[in-house]
Amino acid sequence: MTESVEPHGTAALLVDSRGRYLLHLRDANKRICDPGTWSIPGGGREGQETTAQTVQRELLEETGLTVPLAPFTVVDCHGPAQEPGGPDGPDEQGRIQVYLGAWDGDADELPCPEGIMFRHFDAATIPFLTMCAWTKEVIDLHQARGLAPAGVPAQARPGGGRARRNIVGVHLYLERNGQVLLGLRHPDSAFAASTHHFLAGHCEQESAVTCLVREAAEEAGLIIDPDDVDLVHVVHQVNEPGGRPRMQLVFRARRWQGTPEVREPDRCLSWGWWAADDLPEPVVPYTRAAIEGIRAGRLYTELGWA
Repeated sequence: MTESVEPHGTAALLVDSRGRYLLHLRDANKRICDPGTWSIPGGGREGQETTAQTVQRELLEETGLTVPLAPFTVVDCHGPAQEPGGPDGPDEQGRIQVYLGAWDGDADELPCPEGIMFRHFDAATIPFLTMCAWTKEVIDLHQARGLAPAGVPAQARPGGGRARRNIVGVHLYLERNGQVLLGLRHPDSAFAASTHHFLAGHCEQESAVTCLVREAAEEAGLIIDPDDVDLVHVVHQVNEPGGRPRMQLVFRARRWQGTPEVREPDRCLSWGWWAADDLPEPVVPYTRAAIEGIRAGRLYTELGWA
């Protein structure tokens, strides 16, 4: 039987109408190809699949998407090899058939059954990411060829259009002797790297106050009674025109137990108390806006809306 000359691996490079690339953050502590790096969705062929069939299946399994794809390039890769039922072997060299497609959706709405998250990044940000080497090679090639996606439908239109779900964030405002608690985020953080921010998190299947109490314990070892929490400010923002709306709820805890300590060092480097009228630099813009609103007695701020 003649072995197929098609590459075993496949991947999909998806570009939106603004020229941003959809990237996938891979697990860091698993024996997989390129752990802990930003890459693009894809996977290996199964049975008698062609690479075209494989990439469509893998894209659907990893993102829930079905989009038109065209062959783009073939790249070399290295990854862990493992014999069935045997010990790990040395790194294995392979080839990946990369396909090109266009998608203008919201990365936050994608399912993520494997890895950590999906995000869009523009070409200027790519050099600052910890990236899978062959993915960086593919993006560099796409840039060098000056290719742009065609026929990508516009998503939401500023000032109107289809309804969009808001992301709900919760934030802890602690004040002690005129000073506010802020954390310095990790330089590899996907959001606000090396920037000061509230203790914060996104609501899951839970109430906002329950989320706040949980995040305070998980991130800083603080124990807060829900009865000691008051809503003191709301920031409704978009980071860019047409971007995903975000409702940022800021709660003050009147009392708490414990001293702030770093419980998630991959996200936060340190906790510190800062004078409310002399905040550190840099600080997340909506964090600063919320603190200024609280001090002025305002309950609500809008940011980023045209």
